[in-house]
Amino acid sequence: MRLFIASPVILDDYAAIKEDFKDIIEGTWVAEENLHMTWVFLGEIPRAKSTIAKMSALTNLESEVEIAELGYFGRPPNIFFAKAEQKLLYEKARHLKEAGFDLYRFKPHITLCRIKAIHDYKIYKEKMKEYRERKLGIILPQIALYESKRTSKGLEYQSIYEVK
Repeated sequence: MRLFIASPVILDDYAAIKEDFKDIIEGTWVAEENLHMTWVFLGEIPRAKSTIAKMSALTNLESEVEIAELGYFGRPPNIFFAKAEQKLLYEKARHLKEAGFDLYRFKPHITLCRIKAIHDYKIYKEKMKEYRERKLGIILPQIALYESKRTSKGLEYQSIYEVK
């Protein structure tokens, strides 16, 4: 089983972001129904039982968290994302670590696109400035364990355990 712990995300207008960057970025966009903020990527695990046991000590986020800007990883950029950097997320990350999960280099983000090419870097940077400190949506307070399955339609995510 390919597993990760995440919180679901609702973007206010994902279609508008994709439209704004369609002639600038070439890459694979994440399907809107698969948008999430990953707490921990666990990878291939034979059974979820021990992970669920560790998760039973967790609580959900106290409230929704605002997503406020766009960003990227890599030089040149290879991951295009929406980000949230509220203290609440880092506090919850500490709780996951205390429960026994490895949060090495945790950076709260929502992957939007895996970039293959940026056609005009100058226009890309200008468009990124337009999204600075702009409310883009919310991270829902729910924390769940997801299984990731490759299908002929691409990746599909299924929640197999939700924190109560």
